[in-house]
Amino acid sequence: MAASPSTARAINDRLALRLLQQEGPLTAGQLKQLTGLSRPTVADLAERLTAAGLITVVGEAGEQRRGPNAKVYGIVADRAHLAALDVRTEGVAVAVSDLVGTVLAEVSAPIAPAAGTGRAVEQAVTLVERALEEAGAGRPHTVGVGAPGLIDPASGELRDSQGLPEWHRRLVAALQERLPGARVSLENETNLAALAEQRDGAARDRDTFVLLWLGHGTGAAVILDGALRRGASGGTGEIGFLPVPGTPGLPSATDCGGGFHSLASAAAVAELAGEYGVMAEEGGEPAAAGAVRAAVARAGEEPDSADARFLDALAGRVAVGVASVAALLDPGCVVLGGEIGHAGGGELAARVQARTARMSPLSTEVRASVLGGGAVLRGALLTARDRAQDELFGPTVQGPTVQGPTVQGPTVRGRAH
Repeated sequence: MAASPSTARAINDRLALRLLQQEGPLTAGQLKQLTGLSRPTVADLAERLTAAGLITVVGEAGEQRRGPNAKVYGIVADRAHLAALDVRTEGVAVAVSDLVGTVLAEVSAPIAPAAGTGRAVEQAVTLVERALEEAGAGRPHTVGVGAPGLIDPASGELRDSQGLPEWHRRLVAALQERLPGARVSLENETNLAALAEQRDGAARDRDTFVLLWLGHGTGAAVILDGALRRGASGGTGEIGFLPVPGTPGLPSATDCGGGFHSLASAAAVAELAGEYGVMAEEGGEPAAAGAVRAAVARAGEEPDSADARFLDALAGRVAVGVASVAALLDPGCVVLGGEIGHAGGGELAARVQARTARMSPLSTEVRASVLGGGAVLRGALLTARDRAQDELFGPTVQGPTVQGPTVQGPTVRGRAH
């Protein structure tokens, strides 16, 4: 069935906007070549999108030809501003970007456990306002929030979880109150890290993989055929509760002690490093990640050193989780994320892959995170950008909203409250 003229225009507009977002500024001739549209159609959509305030002339192409240089069109980056938050138990990091994803400000601050719910929420919201001010931005169009814990798929809210501070659950409502009109979405931190690793990091060539988060806690994000899988209760990837050998007991419904968390959390890794006498270098890095990074740096000097034995022992622990994931999902690729996975780099990933190969008949490539602990904030920003662009790039002309070309990366769903 042939599309109506208004529908065809909407499709063409979204296609051009997506290309400008992915490729950067383009001339009308380049848009013609990339879209396959006729020159008059491209000229028409450029005029229409300019009038709508979505694109503007950002320069001229220095083409060697007679007549005036070709105009170069780009998305109006300050048409909307975006904010992203990485919420941890001990603090918050905030980034603010324009509509095309250029980061304009990035700030972070610790939040003391004894601060109390009201004060902690106020500190977090104030940090967002400070980042917006530093970026020269007003109210953000969209805010993406990444936080640890289970997110109820029905309500889109953080479930009450033992061990996580109450201010996490109050933060979204406070942001909406202080930033009226902003669309605020919440997503599990590990899921956002997986999105970032697929779009900008270690899994750019994969549409099926698992991100194994190794940081303060443990977690996993499952991407199958390009889509993020959350499960019936939003709990897909709660690998910290996985019963595993090598722990003194079993986890319970309210405590992941005795599960994989007891083998690979930051506290467990730091304790393991202490057993081998491996110490972190001086610096601001968390103890576990620092010890892993120091061991990797020294392990090549003596193959049978304490550093090498520590990395082998850690690889054996991590391989228990990787082999379990492989047996259930057979993703073909596991990315070691979080601060510890990033610190271990290719050295730890190779050891984990070798150990996993001895435990499982399923071929599983193990890769190190490219983005490390920054993946959550990056994922939150990418999610906010996608949501804002979907809305702003949609009804550019009268007629039905048409879904444009899919941007590469897993589908990530947030919910504005």
